[in-house]
Amino acid sequence: MDARRVVSLVLFVTFMLAWLPPAAAAESRPQRRAGTDQALRTAMRAGSRPRVIVRYRPGKEDQVRQRLAARKARELAGQGIGALSVEIPAEEIDIALDDPDILGMSLDAIVTVDKASRPRTSTTRSAPAPAAPQYDVQALRQTLGITAADTGASVGIAIIDSGIRPTRDLYGRITAFYDFTRGGMATLPMDPYGHGTHIAGLIAGSGAQSSGKYVGVATGVRLIGLRVLDNKGQGYTSDVIAAIDFAVANRLRHRIDVINLSLGHPVYESPRTDPLVLAVERAVAAGIVVVASAGNNGMNPVTGEIGYGGISSPGNARGALTVGSLRTKGTASRLDDEVSPFSSRGPTWYEGQIKPDVLAPGQALVAVSGSASTLYQDPSLRADVIPYLKLSGTSMSAGVASGVVALVIDAHRRDQPSAPALTPNIVKALLQYTAIPVADPDPATPSALEQGTGGLNAAGAIALARAIDPSMPLGSSWIAYGTQPFSTLGGMSLAWATHIVWGDHIVWGDTVTWNLPAWAQHIVWGDSDDAHIVWGDALVTHGTNPVTESFLSWSTHIVWGDSIHVVWGDSDDEHIVWGDLDDEHIVWGDSDDEHIVWGDGR
Repeated sequence: MDARRVVSLVLFVTFMLAWLPPAAAAESRPQRRAGTDQALRTAMRAGSRPRVIVRYRPGKEDQVRQRLAARKARELAGQGIGALSVEIPAEEIDIALDDPDILGMSLDAIVTVDKASRPRTSTTRSAPAPAAPQYDVQALRQTLGITAADTGASVGIAIIDSGIRPTRDLYGRITAFYDFTRGGMATLPMDPYGHGTHIAGLIAGSGAQSSGKYVGVATGVRLIGLRVLDNKGQGYTSDVIAAIDFAVANRLRHRIDVINLSLGHPVYESPRTDPLVLAVERAVAAGIVVVASAGNNGMNPVTGEIGYGGISSPGNARGALTVGSLRTKGTASRLDDEVSPFSSRGPTWYEGQIKPDVLAPGQALVAVSGSASTLYQDPSLRADVIPYLKLSGTSMSAGVASGVVALVIDAHRRDQPSAPALTPNIVKALLQYTAIPVADPDPATPSALEQGTGGLNAAGAIALARAIDPSMPLGSSWIAYGTQPFSTLGGMSLAWATHIVWGDHIVWGDTVTWNLPAWAQHIVWGDSDDAHIVWGDALVTHGTNPVTESFLSWSTHIVWGDSIHVVWGDSDDEHIVWGDLDDEHIVWGDSDDEHIVWGDGR
């Protein structure tokens, strides 16, 4: 190994060790500050009163609120998020962190919808797809194996986004709507931006306004709109948390089974302290399947180079079903599928977990929106039918996946109405186990970091969900009747992945055919101690970080970042961009809109 690569590796390992989470979850002052300095120091320099989320000890909310008021903090939100969102003078932050009842502070970060970057290098476009029937012309339902009988009618999906506009495609399905940009008040459905409506159309659009050309995945589901983003597609983390916790608290009232999160922010801290990730884990523990977009940091927007480590928050939540983008090229065939270049790859920062979990169609997808929305004002985003939009991104993938989750839950309910409900863990496992692996163009990199177990296969997951009987005793087979590990999609019989990804382990074999403690509702996905996940192969040696382990083979493809740009690492001395080893530039992700392009072609 030459000297320059040795130096590069030493710098990298030193950097990673400096920012790995502490082994224990102790709450000493230095550890409370460790997760905050990265983002807050930059925010403190940028403004005199940064907006922060303050986590406090149980039962200490009133005392903390009073002390923060004494520190001249202005409260912005608090009800329903298990924390307080405040504006606080920068000079008071360190003093407040000395409060023993404060567990930590995090930036109340701006969340945005995931947007795909257009490649700056030339690409070879595929030949036009063969003429398709007027129904489902983009072959969305066909490539997933969805039949007319699959509607998801018993399922409720909470869409936490920019809102939902009532349209003919969604007629009668928006059963509740709350606006968290205005404190969570109940209002008539609306969507000034247009993104949430597009997601709703991918999930549940009937295609009524397009004569069936552009139809969604689960056309019978109920939609609960929880607006958190403004007419520019931006919002605050605290509002997203409030919406998630509202969905948990009202899951029985509104019969919420699934939460769709086609939004996020860069990873600023460990998922063990990230308030948004913690809110997702609370929802999963309550029995709600949370579907999160992986992010669109997978490709350098200037050079087209593929990068790794770009999973955004809350896609880095262990319990979330994190979805990357699959490029289907508008065909039902799975043989031409590939991972969208912009789709964020794993591993996750801090914990080195394998993400995304699965892929779903997410490139150049058409769905309904509103003609008065902000997005529709851009002519380049409009589809061939008014008021439909053609958008690309893992936002779209998460919407498609939410619809598939609804079909899986509904199929189990219809076939086994008296059986216990499927937990989020088993739903996630079914989707991974039945996924169809995508061709891997880069064998030097673990394919799981690009695609999880592969592209979603609704037909296979539905078939397996119908066969599982959760009432069977622990340790026994819970398959009520035989299933074969393949599905016919696009006219071809394709083998399932037949494995799952659990944390940093790839678990092979007939795992999902047995009722195991791992599938219990209280288990955090990836928690090998409580779940007794001791079978299978680790992607890397247990306890090490996949980024570090694989550094020498793909160090030129690490996604590094600062608070403004995604920066692409290089093992060459001349181009190593580690980010400064201080508080200023340890922020992953892309908050720069300069290269943001929607509606990338097929």
